[in-house]
Amino acid sequence: MLAPKAFLDALSEQASRLFTGNNPFNSEAAPSRAELESQFKALLQSGFSKLELVSREEFDSQMVVLARTRARLESLEAKVAELEARLAPAAE
Repeated sequence: MLAPKAFLDALSEQASRLFTGNNPFNSEAAPSRAELESQFKALLQSGFSKLELVSREEFDSQMVVLARTRARLESLEAKVAELEARLAPAAE
C-alpha cells in the first residue's frame, strides 16, 4: 500500500502529465473534456484500488457489530461489578 503522501504525489504527477504536453495526445488532436474526465476517473480508480478502503456498507455493518459488542461488554462489566460486590462482604 502506498503512503498517503506517495499516493498523492503519484496522482499529481499522473494528472500533470494528463493535462500538459507530456501526454499521449498530440497538440493537433487535443482531448475533449469527456476524454479528460474519463482518463482522470480511471486514474483516481487506479489510485483508490491501491488503498485499503472499505465500502460504506461494510463500514456501517462493522459499526453495528462494534455497538453490539460495546453494549455486551458494558453488560458483562456490570455483572462482574455486581458479583465482586457480593463477594466483598463474604471475603471480610
